[in-house]
This record gives sequence, structure tokens and C-alpha cells, in this order.
Amino acid sequence: MSDYVHPYRDTEFVLGELVELERFCAEAGLSDVNGELVSAILAEAGRLGSEVLAPLNAVGDTQGARLGERGVEETPGFSGAYGQFVESGWPSLTAAEAWGGQNLPNVVGTAVNEIWHSANMAFALCPMLTQGAIEALAHHGSAELQAAWLPKLVSGEWTGTMNLTEPDAGSDLAAIKARAVPNGDHYLISGQKIFITWGDHQMTDNVVHLVLARLPDAPAGVKGISLFVVPKFLLDAQGRPGARNDAQCVSLEHKLGIHGSPTCVMSFGEKEGAVGYLVGEPHKGLACMFTMMNHARQSVGLQGLSISERAYQQARQYARERLQGTRKDGSRFPIIEFPDVRRMLLQMKASIEAMRALALVAAAEVDRTAHAPDPAAAARHQGRVDLLTPIVKGWLTELAQEVTSLGVQIHGGMGFIEETGAARHYRDARILTIYEGTTGIQALDLVGRKTLLNRGELLGGLLDEIGETVARLESAGPFAAQARALGEALAAGREARRLLLEGAEADAALAGSVSVNFLMLFGYLCGGWLMARSALRAQALLETGGDRAFLEAKLVTARFYCEQLLPRTQALLAAIRAGSGSIMALSDEQF
Repeated sequence: MSDYVHPYRDTEFVLGELVELERFCAEAGLSDVNGELVSAILAEAGRLGSEVLAPLNAVGDTQGARLGERGVEETPGFSGAYGQFVESGWPSLTAAEAWGGQNLPNVVGTAVNEIWHSANMAFALCPMLTQGAIEALAHHGSAELQAAWLPKLVSGEWTGTMNLTEPDAGSDLAAIKARAVPNGDHYLISGQKIFITWGDHQMTDNVVHLVLARLPDAPAGVKGISLFVVPKFLLDAQGRPGARNDAQCVSLEHKLGIHGSPTCVMSFGEKEGAVGYLVGEPHKGLACMFTMMNHARQSVGLQGLSISERAYQQARQYARERLQGTRKDGSRFPIIEFPDVRRMLLQMKASIEAMRALALVAAAEVDRTAHAPDPAAAARHQGRVDLLTPIVKGWLTELAQEVTSLGVQIHGGMGFIEETGAARHYRDARILTIYEGTTGIQALDLVGRKTLLNRGELLGGLLDEIGETVARLESAGPFAAQARALGEALAAGREARRLLLEGAEADAALAGSVSVNFLMLFGYLCGGWLMARSALRAQALLETGGDRAFLEAKLVTARFYCEQLLPRTQALLAAIRAGSGSIMALSDEQF
């Protein structure tokens, strides 16, 4: 098994050259945030990730969370690691100063979160869900709710969860049955929720659940859902955890992967009713929850990058050490010298670099929205956030399946043996295309709300920006081949947009039939765009005496992406052209 080492250089390159973090921070009035500070933050996070969290990854896989007399008992070692995590101030990194946060940009938090998820994704899911709860309360909670819950969530002294899914209500939230009955200054919540990540544990003295439920007078469907804060422990007069609330984990799921992360079946109100407090307006809970969910969707996309990086590091080390070939003089050489192993490693490396670029560029758009100089700029950047979020979530997590599978393949037969750890990354990655909205749901969001609803305006702006990069490649001598390849992929994106806009109205099944291929096409196109921008910046830095080894490698990975991954856009376009005909042709009984 390989030790985890955070790829600082590539992260710093993306933040500096593609995000232009220092320029953004200067314009946003965040003058104390600069490259030197971010480098120090990444280095310190990397130490905690590699020295504390990564060694617990295998422990969590083999000694996952258990349900005992006290509730859920986390993996041995997790509580101590979480204590160090909180003591170092990591939960508060991007939160507002008003609640004890450090007010650093979202994109810096995203770069740091990659470390946690690469080192130990099962562990990192806990603070990830807390960050989502903070977002929901900060945007929609009353002043009283914010004062009661945000400081401890921001400090990490308490953790948060998201409770949507029920046995009969998965993606179809309109089917939610959990009830909320008014009772003085609070509500009594009853019902069951499933698939609740880190729904219980002993690492903190409170767990703050955000729960979707229906009021007695709620209209049918998603317009009748409200959001409530339902804590594990009620607060006493001093704001400290007191009496136990009527909310408990009744069972744990047995899962394919992420065993260190408890996935709970939560029961609310089995006795007198679980005390809950309304967040936002009655019947408007879905909008509140989507604030949390959209944050989580970019975070899950980041998990796809993170687990891919961990799998790559392990495969790279194994390929360097595994002696397999024999030279004519009888000496043996490692498998990294075989062309096909190099192809797989380069595919992993190029994919990861494209994924990292897209994750951080999308995260930076959240910051640009928050610090926009005027409403028009804010709307423009929010539009880009809306457009990129389903691509980040869908494409990065789908690509992670392929990258982690390549990690197993490079190990050969040893990859199928659990002791090497390669299979663990493959298993852990499998959930990523499913939770926080499946790839199909992300794709429907992209073709529906993000394209058809605005007649392709958001996509048109992105395509025009990619066109500007093609023009820059064409005017730069060394990049003629990459200019042609990106230009062809751009043309495929424009054609896919045209086919969707022109065909969806006449064919009701078209959007749903082509949606995943549409999302994947734009994922590969965005990856190619950002790898092209990376190549242009790498070439410019080489000419001024930059880090030659890193920059030359960046040029190679950008070229490889262009030659080996960007052509996939053409196959995806062909599938989109085929439309819904064969997809809808069979009757239900013919399957």
C-alpha cells in the first residue's frame, strides 16, 4: 500500500494559473489571502491527511462503524483524529467570521477538502455534511437558530446531517411521509429516514439533523415539504446539550465500501415525538435543502477526484516497484516501463488533472458570485455555478469509476486481493455516482433546468469561452494539433446543444434519453478546455524559467488528454444524434 502525499504542485498551479486566486482575492477585498498563505494551509492540511487520516483508511474499511448500547460507535482511532481536526481549526476554514469562521474563499476550502477525501473519504464525509448544514442554516435559518447552532457547527464541536430519503421516497421527494406537528414554540417530528451519512457517532456531544417533513396543512408534492433542525440532544438554558431528543439510529447499512462512515436508518418520534425547529418558511423546505444539496454535489464531485488521486498514487508506486519484465542480460525491470502500463498511468494522471481543474474552477465561481461587484456580475457567475455543478458531480464521479478501475488493473491479480488496498478505492468510489443525486438526475438537471429552461443561454456562454481558448491555441505555435482537437470537440458540443434545443419539444423522450451522454460530452469538453488553458500557461511559464520538470509534464498530460480522452466527445455526439428511438422501442415486458 502507498502512503498518501498531497499533490501540492498541481493544486497550486490550478489555483494560481486557472483560478487566478491572488487577483480574485485582491479584487474581492480579501487582501490577506495570497499564494504563500494558501501554500502553508495546504502543507499543514497535507500533514494531518498523510500522518493521521490516511493510516486510518484501512482501519475504517476493516473495522467499520458499529451500533452498540450507546448508539453508533465509530471506527477505532476516528475520534482522536476528529479531535485533532477540530483543534487545528479545519471545520471553520471557509465559514463566516460572524459565527467563528476564518472567512477563507470557498475554493481554498475545496482544495483542502481534496486532502481529507483522498486521505480518508469515510472520515471526511462527516465534516462534509456539517459544511452543508452550515450553508443551509446560514442562508435560511432565523437569527435565533443561527445563534443557537452555527457557532458549534462551525467550530466542529457539533456535526450536522442531511435527512431526505425515506424507504418509499428516494429521488422522488414528493413521496416524503415524515410528519411535523406544531407544539408551542417547536414542532414534534415523526417518521423514518434512511441512508443518513454519519447520522450518529460518539465523536461530539451533539449531532444536528436537518430533516425534511410535512406539516399537517401541507399541500401535496414537493411544494408541501418543510425543513427542521432536529438535534440529538436538546439544549439547556445555557445553550449546552441537555435532554436526549426522541431521535435515534435504529440500524446501520452493510455497504460495498466506505465502511468507516456510518450510514444510518434514523427513527424520529418513536415515543413522544422528536423536537424540531422550523428552518425558513413553512412548505419551503426543499429550497432550503437544495442550498445544502448543491454544496454537497460539488463536494461529491470533489470526492471523485480525491479517490482517483489516491488510487493513482498507489498504482504509480506499485508500477515503479513491481518487477515483471526481464532484459536480455537477465536483469529485471519494473512494469512502469511497459507501454500499456504507462498508457494506463497517464490516463489516470491526465484525467485527475482535468478533474482537479474543473472542480477548483467551479468552486471559484461560488466565490465570484458571493463577491461580485454588481447584480449583473453575480447573476452571470451564479449561472456558471448552476451549469457546472451537475457536470462536476456527474462527470467527475463517473470518471472516478474508470480511474479507480485502472488502479486495480495496473496491480494485475494483486489488485483483486484486498490486502493491497487497490480494491478498497474502487469499492469506495462506487457510491459517488449515486448519492446526492444519481448521474441520471444530474444529467436531467443539466439538460432541463440548466439548458432547455434558458434556451441554451448558459451553455452558449461556456461554448463561446471555450472558443476563445481554441483561438489562443491556434495563435500559439506548438499547439496546432490541440487546437484542432479542441475545436472538433467544441463543434460537437455546439451540435449537441442544437440537437437538444431543436428536438426536445417534438420528442418528449429525447431529453431523458440523451441526457447522460450530453453530460459526459460536456464533461470531457470542459476537461479539454481547462487542460488546454493549463498547457498555454505551462508553456508561458517555461519561457520565464519556471519549474521545468512539472511544467513539461503538464504539457505531456495536456497533449495526452487531447489525443486519448477528448475524442470521446465524438462518440458521445453520435449517441446523442441517435436520439430516443431504440431506447424507447421495447415494451416493458421485452426487457
